Amino acid sequence: MKTKKILVAISGGVDSSVAAFLLKKQGYQVCGITMAFQVIHGSANDPRLGSALTDAKRVCEILEIPHQTLELSNEFENEVVKPFIKEYLSGRTPNPCVNCNRQIKFGFLFNYALKNGFDYFATGHYAQIDYINNQFFLRKPRDRSKDQTYFLYNIHREILNRILFPLAHLTKEEVKSLANQLDLLIDEKSESQDICFLPQGGYRDFLKNRSQLDLSGPIVNLQGKVLGHHEGIYLYTIGQRKGLGLSNSHPLYVVDIDLSQNAVIVGEKKDLQAMALVATQVNFLVDEIPDQEIFAVTRYSQKEHQCTLEKINHEIKVIFYDKLENITPGQSVVWYTREGIVIGGGIIKEVLR
Repeated sequence: MKTKKILVAISGGVDSSVAAFLLKKQGYQVCGITMAFQVIHGSANDPRLGSALTDAKRVCEILEIPHQTLELSNEFENEVVKPFIKEYLSGRTPNPCVNCNRQIKFGFLFNYALKNGFDYFATGHYAQIDYINNQFFLRKPRDRSKDQTYFLYNIHREILNRILFPLAHLTKEEVKSLANQLDLLIDEKSESQDICFLPQGGYRDFLKNRSQLDLSGPIVNLQGKVLGHHEGIYLYTIGQRKGLGLSNSHPLYVVDIDLSQNAVIVGEKKDLQAMALVATQVNFLVDEIPDQEIFAVTRYSQKEHQCTLEKINHEIKVIFYDKLENITPGQSVVWYTREGIVIGGGIIKEVLR
């Protein structure tokens, strides 16, 4: 029987390195691949990217598997960085990891694997693929504290049968223990960053460098009264309290951003509460919305909230059983069954208060 060939995305961090080790141990023919990219006015000189590539090569040498590098600077710029900038300058708070997974890792890297004769593509994500009644499903992993399905809901459903997540049934502590036993000598800081392409100064400096525009405007309350001024709506996100530069008798929070007026709108904590939202750019990983309890997550690592889903043309209205705070346009909302199967998700377009 022919040995299956697997291409594994290697970042040089603990998770992807252990994933490659486990696949090799299971008898697969494993090859590591790392995407190389530079970002203009961002991390072109960021030492993390160069060190990640060096770490990836070193890990593959230790595991005695071949390693390849795929140059994706243009693709990453067009599919991840530019949409990230556009969303922030439009007053929304994007999650570039969702775009990166769909377009880059499970887009370009996945297609590269198939074109080069690999049977499967694997990553070190904490997620699992289930095969139930002749269908493949994305499901939460054993270690729910490290669950990354929130970032994976937007991958193409038809590729689930060619994806492997070797860490599906391991806890983070077990993965670290394996890495130590293998003497991989991986520094904890080599693990994946939330937004890998940002410079050390963070997204605010990055956006200032890339926009080069005067984006200042008013900070107003819900009645439209001007309370102060801001240097750019991209500096603010829903629920933000610190850094407003306002003097008030009670705490104020960012409750909305009005792009048409270039205004940051502030209010009290109670003004953040909402019962529903509208999601656009929807992607389903099941045939139809299941007739059972549905739970939604509106930000990574936040708790689930029971909800109902209502189709409105190509969008979904999500109605919650209880009021939620800090629902943020631009972030993703992801829907699950009680068993942890990913139903699908979309981008939060509008908050209904």
